[in-house]
Amino acid sequence: MSPGSVALCLLLMQTGVYGFTIELDLEFLINIGFQLISDFFRSKAANQKHEDITQRAILNTTLQACRALALADGKDFTFPSQPFTAKSVAAACRAPKSSKRFRQAIEFIQRRNRLVDARHVSDPEYHFDNEKFAEGRRIITRGLEIIKASNKEMNFEAARERLGEITHPLQDFYSHSNWVELGNTLPNTNLIKSGTSIGNIAALSRATCRSCDGDDCTNNILEDIKQENILTSGYFGSSKPEGKCSHGGSFDKSKKIKPTGGINKDKMSAEHGHLHTAAANMAAAATSELLEDIRGAAGDKTFLQMMGISGKALCFAIDTTGSMSDDIAAVRTITSSIINSKVGTEDEPSLYILVPFNDPDFGPLMRTTDPDKFKNAINSLSATGGGDAPELSLSGLQLALTGAPPNSEIFLFTDAAAKDSRLLSTVIALIERTKTVVNFMITGGGLFRRRRQIGNDQQQQQSRLSASDLQLYRDLAQTSGGQSIEVTKSELPEAVSIITESSSSSLVTLLQAARTPGKAENFTFTVDESVKNLTLYITGTSVTFTLISPSGVSQQSTDTTGSLITASQTVGNFKTLKLKSEVGLWEMKMVSTNPYTLKVVGESSIDFLFDFLEASEGLFGGFDVIDHRPRAGSNGTLLLTVTGSTSANVTEVVLVESSGSGNVNGNVTAVGGGDYLVQFSRVPSEEFVVLMRGQNSDGSSRSSGTFQRQSTSSIKASTVTVTVADTNRVFAPGETFSLPFSVKTSGAGGNFTIRATNDRGFTSTFPSSLVLDTGGSANGTVNLTAPVTTTSGTDVTLTIEAESPGGADTNYLVLRLTVLKTVTDFTEPMCELLSLQSNCTENCSLSTWKLSVQVTDGANGTAIDRVSLRQGNGTMNTSLAAGNENITLVSYTASCCSPDVELLVVDGVGNVGSCSYSVRQTSTSSSQAPPQTPTAAPVGSFSTKAFQSFLLCIVITILGLNLPFEMGIN
Repeated sequence: MSPGSVALCLLLMQTGVYGFTIELDLEFLINIGFQLISDFFRSKAANQKHEDITQRAILNTTLQACRALALADGKDFTFPSQPFTAKSVAAACRAPKSSKRFRQAIEFIQRRNRLVDARHVSDPEYHFDNEKFAEGRRIITRGLEIIKASNKEMNFEAARERLGEITHPLQDFYSHSNWVELGNTLPNTNLIKSGTSIGNIAALSRATCRSCDGDDCTNNILEDIKQENILTSGYFGSSKPEGKCSHGGSFDKSKKIKPTGGINKDKMSAEHGHLHTAAANMAAAATSELLEDIRGAAGDKTFLQMMGISGKALCFAIDTTGSMSDDIAAVRTITSSIINSKVGTEDEPSLYILVPFNDPDFGPLMRTTDPDKFKNAINSLSATGGGDAPELSLSGLQLALTGAPPNSEIFLFTDAAAKDSRLLSTVIALIERTKTVVNFMITGGGLFRRRRQIGNDQQQQQSRLSASDLQLYRDLAQTSGGQSIEVTKSELPEAVSIITESSSSSLVTLLQAARTPGKAENFTFTVDESVKNLTLYITGTSVTFTLISPSGVSQQSTDTTGSLITASQTVGNFKTLKLKSEVGLWEMKMVSTNPYTLKVVGESSIDFLFDFLEASEGLFGGFDVIDHRPRAGSNGTLLLTVTGSTSANVTEVVLVESSGSGNVNGNVTAVGGGDYLVQFSRVPSEEFVVLMRGQNSDGSSRSSGTFQRQSTSSIKASTVTVTVADTNRVFAPGETFSLPFSVKTSGAGGNFTIRATNDRGFTSTFPSSLVLDTGGSANGTVNLTAPVTTTSGTDVTLTIEAESPGGADTNYLVLRLTVLKTVTDFTEPMCELLSLQSNCTENCSLSTWKLSVQVTDGANGTAIDRVSLRQGNGTMNTSLAAGNENITLVSYTASCCSPDVELLVVDGVGNVGSCSYSVRQTSTSSSQAPPQTPTAAPVGSFSTKAFQSFLLCIVITILGLNLPFEMGIN
């Protein structure tokens, strides 16, 4: 460390108020320090990108949240070894089965960060170019408002999407402005705070740069700009005002206009590349600061849910019409059993979702993290009404698909056909987009009695589900990778118990296939050492099979004494087989003329994520992840990520056509970090799944050898595309949001049917059809109106579909919009100390101290939403002041062995304030009564803010060792 760095660190330590003790924080500092040093040595030779710094900040902040929760519960916390990974952090958080969801959340945030370059390359405010400081800060603070409101409503997908979008401009500020050149050594905290000054910004008429001399641009910023601490940024494009700095780089035409050159620090070779590491330091610290603000507003548990560190969601969509009384009673019993068996375990659901439906109503969606509230909600369901047989099952399913996190599992209970089959393509689009598994529990497959209430008399009528009704549910189950289980009402409890008890967080699919109509066919699947609880599911009637193990032992479906099947259950059309977990290649010979499905699953940490890519239309080229169906018949590119193993090596990726008619093998290229680019000569025109094979050798005999995994949901390619221009996608209650869209086809033209649906039932208008020429395109607009009563933070999932003439080909676009009330409260809550009393003695265990604090949010605030302990092992109670709901009274009592406390206070819109107190010394930023004389001498402890400052100092020092960081050109 340089003398200046040492002095800065000591200064930051000395200016902190009381809070976390040094002993507690040293462990974190040491581990984070080792992480940064490890990153330094791993990446010294290469420039780092936005994605890298975003991931490091997420991993570090997630560890802080997990550590805080562990300490609050009185548990030890052990930091993982360096470098931190999604797998190691999830394990340290005591949630190893969350590693896939955590990795997926990180990649989604990184992707949204990266897309800013592709979608906003010519929008300077997204990059703090062209001195657009106020506009850039507004993007960040508006995004923070959306994130906090979305987290409050548990709309975590919307929060992650916005987080990715605002980390990009935040990081670009330090690479594209002269903040570093002005000598600043800490982030500009006001970038994440509305209503504050972010600096003395250069006037439009003020010159800021001189021309560079050749390639040497180290001193092209004018001296008076530095001396007067004037903030400026480079201009990007084909023109700029006289005397202004340019961004620079190969894509910036303005750098050739006097004053020539540039000031960006995007990479080591940039015009100001000598300050690349300083910009990296600022971006790292600023991203961590942003995440800490989000964490404080949400609370640690909610923050971890946003990041995917949590169990799977348990989601039920239930038909509540008159004939479902027996089914609802069964669900009540099953729900209590599931919850009671999983609470406190790693498979405890992190989120409970309930969607009732009947006719003519469906919803509302109920979402909670409290298992008792979920049980109470199900207990309150009643089976009434119904009339005609069909119900709004697909409307209920649509709401469940948009309300549940991606990669969830939904259980839908009904005994009736879908009255709203018009939503079939919308539901399929949502299944494909979210990769969610849907299991249908159907008790109306045969003849059943359905009740209809007329006056005070109950009439009974005979009804049944037709073959086409059942097939609709079977097709949706097949598309999602779920089961369509058809049982009698008396068999339902057993069927649901089997399928839900098998839904572990670490369940992986080895093989899945469906045949309609049925036929004799041989299937193979590979079982590796990491797989346990190997299970085989079969749905269908009159299905026979022969199972052959890797060692050559066989067992017939009629043989109940064989050695391969350790347990079996049959309920209705659903058969479950528990298999001996023998490593190697298995074979399953199926024989049936009736439709059937086959699924092989097991528990394993090794799994994969994938997305299809297309060539980016942005200035910088590369690939973008597509949010719709891939293009049929043409070549395709897929990004595949292995999760749960750092030693797995993918050797083969295949697109397997669901009918079994053919496969398309891909060309696999490893790109590092468990990521693989896979190129295909063609994308099948019919429905297909993704099959991955590889080798794993981590030195453990438990997880070595060949492995095989398959995607659960099916994919269908299309020759049609639906696109929209990137817009803000935020509107206020009572407003109408207009969204222009474009439909394009690479096939035949004609009259294309247009459908636009949303999961909130908001009023909308859109063209019912568009006429396209062969290989042509056409434009339309969707107008969506939010009721004035809409809760701020509500997310709306809008699905726009285009269907070719005759209905043979469709494609879709799924968008998340946010309804947000205008935020006017930007003031942090304040604390006022009312009293601090102590009788502490040398034997601290025999004495206590008490604290009384008044918390307010100001005259124009949104009131206090939550007060929690950021530090302290005592007992806290809160209450509203008599006659004034804007004042919250906080009382705190603790042992003198725990002399420090920090209160975290959050108001209604997510502004976060903190205040720290100690019986050794008391310090807050708000006005307060004089503290009692301390009964013990002050010791070396400091507050969260001081701790963060010290951590930033460590970050600065280590990154000052020349850690490269590529901020991204724009």
